[in-house]
Amino acid sequence: MKFIILSFLFLSCYALPKQERKFPDDFLFGTATASYQIEGAWDADGKGENIWDRMTHTKPDVIRDKSNGDEAADSYHNYIRDLVLANARAYHLYDHEFRASQGGECGITISVNWFGALTDSEEDLYAAEIRRQAEWGLYAEPIFSEDGGFPKEFSEIVARKSKEQGYPRSRMPEFTQDERELAKGSADFFGVNHYTAFLTSANKYKQSYSGPSLYADMDSGSYVPPEWPKAASSWLTQAPNSIYNVLTHLNNKYNNPALYITENGWSTTLEAGLEDDDRIKYYRAALNSVLDALEEGVNLKGYMAWSLIDNFEWMEGYLERFGLYQVDFESPEKTRTPRKAAFVYKEIIRSRVIDPNFEPATRTMSIDEGN
Repeated sequence: MKFIILSFLFLSCYALPKQERKFPDDFLFGTATASYQIEGAWDADGKGENIWDRMTHTKPDVIRDKSNGDEAADSYHNYIRDLVLANARAYHLYDHEFRASQGGECGITISVNWFGALTDSEEDLYAAEIRRQAEWGLYAEPIFSEDGGFPKEFSEIVARKSKEQGYPRSRMPEFTQDERELAKGSADFFGVNHYTAFLTSANKYKQSYSGPSLYADMDSGSYVPPEWPKAASSWLTQAPNSIYNVLTHLNNKYNNPALYITENGWSTTLEAGLEDDDRIKYYRAALNSVLDALEEGVNLKGYMAWSLIDNFEWMEGYLERFGLYQVDFESPEKTRTPRKAAFVYKEIIRSRVIDPNFEPATRTMSIDEGN
């Protein structure tokens, strides 16, 4: 009889529905863009020439498709339409209810991809830490660390190598005490641009460098497992748990700072069209990783998808597309058309739940009340 009762209780426990994971009501969702990449109007209204104008006009061959940002998505002349796409309600809500009482916040955004160890060996773990210090710790440590200044271990490596190379002092400058105090804590939040991950080895997959450089100072190899799904961008793969690894690392290292994901996205080719299921898979995995981090107590305030619309992707021109909205760069109106991922992301924002089975019932985008 005892066995039967215990079995019944066991089965009853497993029959209970799994609790649905939801984003907090005050968690912010959004999308991101960048001025040169979408605005166009390169010489309108007295705008001066910038370095990308000069390079793409004088050396167009350095861009893969020989394009430039002269027109891009022409958001300069279409900003009202793009504001609707980005949900202008959020702006007016802030403007009418919060602007007068809030002084705003000032933070910094840093590109923080994850660099894990290839193996559990001490050498690989140390190599991964040095790579994190060199790739983004140089910018984060002076502001968010307890001691301030540049990362300690990487600074020591550069000083040692500088001496070996015959330099009279380290190639890495030192902060004065006044500079340390000035920089420490000089951000209200840590913005994280995150896309992918790499595995770091102390001895394998290394390249040689002819002279002093950041990568020569790191002196490690980088590896990407072939089974990680690949985007249109050569550097971008869907790495497992990479957002979770980054967020929990920053949370533990810098004493629970306020964090925002300020960029996160997936590239496809133009030929991929509007049915971007690989982008949807990436976003769902990324946002589940965000929920994991929130459950660990990470002080994450919001998430911004890159990007609202297709844009000029720097050296790749218009060959790689990150937009939730496809842009027809050949049309005079630079027509915007929502991809499938736009509807999926909208539903996540509306429900605050990641439904792995959600399929949009329509491909006509509307702006719903409060969404």
